[in-house]
Amino acid sequence: MVALTVNGVRREFDGDPTMPILWYLRDELGLTGTKFGCGIAVCGACTVHINGRAFRACVTPVSTAENAEVTTIEGLDPAGNHPVQRAWRAHNVPQCGYCQSGQIMQAAALLEANPNPSDEEVVNGMQGNICRCGTYQRIFAAVRTAASEA
Repeated sequence: MVALTVNGVRREFDGDPTMPILWYLRDELGLTGTKFGCGIAVCGACTVHINGRAFRACVTPVSTAENAEVTTIEGLDPAGNHPVQRAWRAHNVPQCGYCQSGQIMQAAALLEANPNPSDEEVVNGMQGNICRCGTYQRIFAAVRTAASEA
C-alpha cells in the first residue's frame, strides 16, 4: 500500500508499487492533464511535481511518491491562475497544446527552485521538454514573464 497526497487529497494505492505514477494518475484517478508522450522520460509531456520537484511520471514508480505530495497540472492552480499559466495565455504559447501541461509543470518547478533565473538558467531548466510545434521562443518569453510576476 502506497500512501500519497495528490493535488491536496490523501490517497492510498494498493496496486503494483512499480507501476509508473502516470498510469495511476490517468487511469485510476482520471487526471488526464498529465500526458503520455515518449514513455522513456525524454519528451517531458508527463511532468508532474513530487514534493515540488519536477519528475517524469512515465518512468517514476508510484512508490517514489510514498508519503509525498504529488501535484499535477490540475492541481497547480485549479482556476488556472498560477503565474506560469497566466504567462502562457499572455504569450499565446500553445499550438497543438499536447506538451503544454508538461512544459508548464517544468517551468513552475524551475521558478519555485529559482524565482529569478537568468536566460541561460531558463534555457537549461526547460531542457528535456520537447515542443513538436517549435514554440520555444514563446515558452521562453512566458517563463521570463512568470518570473517577473513571482
